[in-house]
Amino acid sequence: MSDNHGNTPAAWTAVVVALVGFVVGGVGLMLSPISFVIFWIGVVITLASGVLFLIMAKMGLHESATH
Repeated sequence: MSDNHGNTPAAWTAVVVALVGFVVGGVGLMLSPISFVIFWIGVVITLASGVLFLIMAKMGLHESATH
């Protein structure tokens, strides 16, 4: 288990992108009438954050700076 507790560029980038996805999806649900297209775009952005994290981790951006 890593000792960085998520304080890496990969983790922070994934969290920010996921947050953007949640906001986009939430805006889609708050519109009147509800825009399911915008909601699903938010879902895709949120899921893409996981893929982005895996790519960045493979690039070595999820390693502790104390190594």
